[in-house]
Amino acid sequence: MRAEEPRFHETIETIFFGGGTPSLLHPSEIEKILNLLASRFPVHANAEITLETNPGTVDKQKLKSFHSAGINRISMGIQSFHDDDLKFLTRIHTASEAKQCVLDSYAAGFKNVSFDLIFSLPHQSLQRWKSILDQAMELQPAHISCYSLIVEPGTPLYTMVQLNQVTPLDSEHDAELYEWTIDFLTSHGFEQYEVSNFAKPDFKCRHNINYWNHTNYLSFGPSAHSFWKNERWWNVSNIAEYIEQLQNHRLPLSGGEHLSETTLMEEAIFLGLRSEGIDLEEFRLRFARDLSTENSSSISSLIQKGLARMDNGIFRLTAKGYLVCDDICQSFP
Repeated sequence: MRAEEPRFHETIETIFFGGGTPSLLHPSEIEKILNLLASRFPVHANAEITLETNPGTVDKQKLKSFHSAGINRISMGIQSFHDDDLKFLTRIHTASEAKQCVLDSYAAGFKNVSFDLIFSLPHQSLQRWKSILDQAMELQPAHISCYSLIVEPGTPLYTMVQLNQVTPLDSEHDAELYEWTIDFLTSHGFEQYEVSNFAKPDFKCRHNINYWNHTNYLSFGPSAHSFWKNERWWNVSNIAEYIEQLQNHRLPLSGGEHLSETTLMEEAIFLGLRSEGIDLEEFRLRFARDLSTENSSSISSLIQKGLARMDNGIFRLTAKGYLVCDDICQSFP
């Protein structure tokens, strides 16, 4: 792709260091990357700049240096506040180290701190999950992402499940934990703005929202995906091949696609329903399709069942609707 195109156009509003464990980098390396980006692209003065951080890879001084380098948002992969859970998830940190990492982040000057937590672990009770969220609330994060455990093929967990060494929670218990999570976090001042994401006022992740709104974004690194003017492309996953391609002055692309109007529309429905809803008038102007007329019976049925609601022309799912989001998306042509 034409890598220099954005230099003359859109201002960069968010930067996100994610994938793998970027907090293993030295703060000077992060600063070097940020300086290089600023030299090539117009970066907004109030850009949201996030670093995914795993407890066990940073200390207070390193966090201070990250903050001085320009990072203003920390996304922390805590996952649980129980040591046996963390061992099961093969995390390198303990619960106490996770808590200390949060406190160190605040001491380093960070105000925008997010936690990643996982529920529906094998044999996890509601009371045990509640204890995790209670401990999270004591640390006063600005943002929380709560993900249900997914058994991915090719992972050690998948093998354990196949060998009947681990039994995943059933779907009913998973749904109970999820619905309870929504009630709990909203009662503590968090707004749910996506299936798995909750934020205090003014702390929604702007970077994620840009993804969901089909905003242009450029990504760098192995396996990184980019989207620009209806084109999507992705880099090779092998690190050595990625470096070799760059050294030979070639873009390290693995593939790409042009998104048709139909694909963009389908993604706009899916991403909208997963997040803050679909502005029906904006959708009509963008795609020349009137969802409210073409799908009036489906929309009315979803609203009557308590799965969706209409807020000032925005069609969005309820907490109950998020549980069956994928099925609902399939019902729209």
